Amino acid sequence: MFPRPAAHRRLATAAVTVGLLCSLNTGAWAGSRSPAEPHGQARVTRVPSAAGTGTALSGYAIQSTAKVSDSPSAVSSPGYPTTGWYPAGPRSTVLAALLADGVHADPFYSTNQQKIPKADFQVPWWYRSDFTVDDTGQRTYLDFSGVISAADVYVNGKQVAGTADVTGAYTHHELDVTPLVRAGTNTVAFRIRPNEPNKNLTMGWIDWLQPPPDQNMGIVRDVLVRRGGPVALRDAHVVTKLDVPSLASADLTVKARARNDSDAAVTAEVTGSVGGTTFTKAVPLAAHETKSVTFTPADTPGLHLDSPRVWWPAGMGGQPLYDLNLTASVSGTVSDTAHESFGIRDVQAPLNSDGARQYRINGRRLLVKGGGWSPDEFLRWDGTYVEDRLRYALDLGLNTIRLEGHIEPDEFFDLADRYGILTLPGWECCDKWEGQVNGSGESGDTWSDADYPVAKASMAAEAARLRDHPSVISFLIGSDFAPDATIEKNYLDALKAADWPNPVVAAASDKSSPQLGSSGMKMTGPYDWVPPGYWYAKREGGATGFNSETSAGPDIPTLDTLHRMMTPDELDTLWKNPGVKQYHRSPSPVFGTLKIYDNALTGRYGAPTGLTDYVRKAQLAQYEAVRAQFEAYQRGATDASKPATGVVYWMFNSGWTSLHWQLMDRYLDQGGAYFGAKKANEPLHVQYSYDDHSVVVVGNRHAAASGLTVRATLFNPDGTQKYDRTVTGLSVNGDGAHSTVLTLPSSVSGLATTYLVRLTLTDSAGKEVSRNVYWLSTRPDTLDWDSTDWYHTPTTSYADLKGLASMAQAPVSATASTVSSDGTSTTTVTLRATGDGKTPSLLTDVHLVDAAGKPVLPVRWSDNEVSLWPGESVTLTATCRTADLHGFAPQVRVSGWNTAQQTVPAR
Repeated sequence: MFPRPAAHRRLATAAVTVGLLCSLNTGAWAGSRSPAEPHGQARVTRVPSAAGTGTALSGYAIQSTAKVSDSPSAVSSPGYPTTGWYPAGPRSTVLAALLADGVHADPFYSTNQQKIPKADFQVPWWYRSDFTVDDTGQRTYLDFSGVISAADVYVNGKQVAGTADVTGAYTHHELDVTPLVRAGTNTVAFRIRPNEPNKNLTMGWIDWLQPPPDQNMGIVRDVLVRRGGPVALRDAHVVTKLDVPSLASADLTVKARARNDSDAAVTAEVTGSVGGTTFTKAVPLAAHETKSVTFTPADTPGLHLDSPRVWWPAGMGGQPLYDLNLTASVSGTVSDTAHESFGIRDVQAPLNSDGARQYRINGRRLLVKGGGWSPDEFLRWDGTYVEDRLRYALDLGLNTIRLEGHIEPDEFFDLADRYGILTLPGWECCDKWEGQVNGSGESGDTWSDADYPVAKASMAAEAARLRDHPSVISFLIGSDFAPDATIEKNYLDALKAADWPNPVVAAASDKSSPQLGSSGMKMTGPYDWVPPGYWYAKREGGATGFNSETSAGPDIPTLDTLHRMMTPDELDTLWKNPGVKQYHRSPSPVFGTLKIYDNALTGRYGAPTGLTDYVRKAQLAQYEAVRAQFEAYQRGATDASKPATGVVYWMFNSGWTSLHWQLMDRYLDQGGAYFGAKKANEPLHVQYSYDDHSVVVVGNRHAAASGLTVRATLFNPDGTQKYDRTVTGLSVNGDGAHSTVLTLPSSVSGLATTYLVRLTLTDSAGKEVSRNVYWLSTRPDTLDWDSTDWYHTPTTSYADLKGLASMAQAPVSATASTVSSDGTSTTTVTLRATGDGKTPSLLTDVHLVDAAGKPVLPVRWSDNEVSLWPGESVTLTATCRTADLHGFAPQVRVSGWNTAQQTVPAR
């Protein structure tokens, strides 16, 4: 669908000691159990002897402690029988393993998840894995994070750590197990404690989805077995200083720690290379001594770069990366190695004159346009699935992903680096993470003395893991609330010790912390339905400042997906009963029903007549809502007063089959929300303003454009033209600048209550580069601003869009063909409006489907949900993986608001 970046491995390099540690850990992902693997028996991991290697355990056998009566010493000894245990992958929660083994029915369908007994996960579970080493000449370490929520750790029958040390999802641990490891088979076992997000500094789900019954207890990052000689290299990283705004030079400072783990004094020769420059230093170390090792441009002139290759977000430039390689040798023998990739770029995020945070990348102002990220509900890591979603972000014209907690493994950030997608990681709200500062009515236990070092160690570990990724542009140390003075100091001390290079933000909401001051962000909602015009008001969630999470709430997926996730009775209830609690919306009592959304759908478009009618109206509503949100923020980005500086759509995706907060659904199908966002964020874009009826051209690409022509035409629903104006000789600067072209008249003779606006933008060669169609009403939506609450502003009267129901059927012909090359298939579709009347085909949707009529996913469309007037045609392309066609020729299914569904071959 998109070119894939080269594979990349990042190996642990941070300085650590036993206990709560700040470091990076990762390893190659290993898949699920193969069919030939014995049930209850994990693959044995072969660990090489070479110094500097880190090998991920390939998987585990897991079992509830309620079913294991043997001692920890026995369970963690080689040869212990695991008959009847469950296989688990190298990164797996308990429930993820049980689902993979077929113990429970599909939890994404209907209410199946409710049938999974929670009691099964209220006792500890054993995770057991074997690894082999050929010799014991090297030192051996266990290197890991991602334990939810805590664990006792055993190696070859001996306990090496307890839950007092190994606690918290983000804390990093390195355990020197050299004295316990023997040639041949060795066993490591974790006794994992149950997770309670309100009591543990781990991960929770708040109101995003129905939480998993096991609360994600397990091990969700790789456990590495590392080998090395007497001197270990840890904490390797590069501090970059780019000259801004010239970008003409950059200074690099290479840092690491050399740790002598032996009982004798040694001298380590530390050598390294960056971008063709090599350097070396002798480091004398006493027994068990650790020293910092630093290389600077002062002692290594090659670390001053002229004309550096600068990293940019997608659409603003390229994404070049540099590699750091370090080796520590003792007496000419390699003892350890470290490898890091990094990018050279500068991020600043000062507060503007209105107190809003304004990001600048390499000196260039940036409107953050992003989405809130959700991992899989069961934290199952699937690199291809993650990559597909990040490609979707680029396809949508977004530049940023926000991770509120659920901070993904290293491969996620490697992909973001290579695709040029910015990331905003931070801690989550509404559970233990903010328990010390939560407002009244919020969840999360107050912190005990034991929680402070866990939180600080978590910050240190994530800072060390993320600091070299150019895609990471901030860390939000608070979400709904900012930390108090003690917590903030601990976080900032950890960040400083890690040489954190990016802005640190106190909260995602409009809160302040003692040292950092104001966050410069707002969290004013909405989270439920509001009309499109809402976004143009410079108040509440409207287009001013930096809104860290906001949307018009529900996003009803396509019919295809609805049938995959709900029973016929549930689907019947979905469109008939707005007040009924919807399991696939949220566990929150605020968001449990679709009443606000459904009332607006009926009030604006008319009562649904069936499920199909309900879904088609939902796609229209979601298209206009999402488009308006992004359009309002980008129009306001260069305002002299109260400019918009950032907007994060809540949410980019859902971790399960959901009815709200998603631009695409769990299966990566795309509907009105997706294509509304894609339309708003296209590179050169013409748009209508709901507040003042102006027509604006926005330049979302870097280069300016001139010689442009805009045509604005108003139609009644029957296609009768009522207004037409063309403006030529237009220009617009790039990087989000806009030009106001014209203002549509406040009244037009003969215009129906419901009417259509067609905007077209053509370039200097006469080619259409943007077409945007709106369905509007002479009767506006009326907002009750005084009754605004934290999740929406009520609408007291609705725009009348019921006239769309009177639109005559508008036939559309379709032809399609497919070509395949290098694993990718591209289908070209030509649509032509063939009616002999005046009525256009509104929001014509095209789906690539297989021989059974099911969507082929993921897919990237050049454009979709298009509107055509009689005689007009458009050619679209859809790109997918050839393997996803499963050997069959695809078909194209065409339907629209007032266009009958048809399916044509695409051979």
